[in-house]
Amino acid sequence: MKLISFDALRTLKFPSHSYIKPEHFFRHKDDIRQADWVLFPEYWQINALTFGLEASIFPSLPTYLIGHDKIEMTRAFEMVVPEHLPWTLIRGNSAQHADYIWETLPVPFVAKIPKSSMGEGVFLIETRADWENYCKKTEVLYAQEYLPIDRDLRLVLIGEKVVGGYWRIQSDNGFHNNVARGGTMVQGFIPPAAIALVEKVAKALGIDHAGFDVAMVGDHPFLFEFNRIFGTQGVESLIGDITPIILEYLHKKRDEFDPNTPQTLDPRGPKGPKKANGGRRVRITRAA
Repeated sequence: MKLISFDALRTLKFPSHSYIKPEHFFRHKDDIRQADWVLFPEYWQINALTFGLEASIFPSLPTYLIGHDKIEMTRAFEMVVPEHLPWTLIRGNSAQHADYIWETLPVPFVAKIPKSSMGEGVFLIETRADWENYCKKTEVLYAQEYLPIDRDLRLVLIGEKVVGGYWRIQSDNGFHNNVARGGTMVQGFIPPAAIALVEKVAKALGIDHAGFDVAMVGDHPFLFEFNRIFGTQGVESLIGDITPIILEYLHKKRDEFDPNTPQTLDPRGPKGPKKANGGRRVRITRAA
């Protein structure tokens, strides 16, 4: 496979490939067009790569689009697995909406800044003063029921399968489970229901590289969010190098395409055969 990477660190262990600084990608349009896979581009490159050059990117386009915004992510989850989403209210920030949420959700509840990560911008709301302080920090109100847990799961999905995971124990200095906020990473039994939920959601939405955060309340899994770019050091210390898993998936996706069989092309995967001159890829539609 011909691979182009825009993230040198994440592809450090990959076989021979070309690295391009993201800000220089306009100089390498022909190389990108001829690549089998473009790896780990930055979000601001996505439209130009996928629609301008018809590049096959990894992670997938849905992974980027859904993973970029917590609000859109929550709505996507609610569409496909509403029974596995904590009760969540999302409203524009106005006094009327703030009062509605305060009067509707039982205290305590959790409030989030929609585009935060690593546990930043997550607040436990116990008093009206807590709520008013949160409302001053965000343009969109995102409030979610508080689940009675002291730990959650980080499940790593690559391709179509969960390849590993671990528990994150709540930190001593608050209710955050994120390792970046003082949580502790612990190996342990991973409930099959949590794995099944993540794989179901990933398949439904076209997500192929993510760290999913899942809470277990009894035997029932609840889905919080996923991170397209997740820390690999802790993951690899538990499940080993994930590079071969990614490469196997990329080979499989390429091998699934048979250039001798007309087919409808999936925008989430490889775009099909290239022209003989090495130029743009050919769009093919299955005959009726």
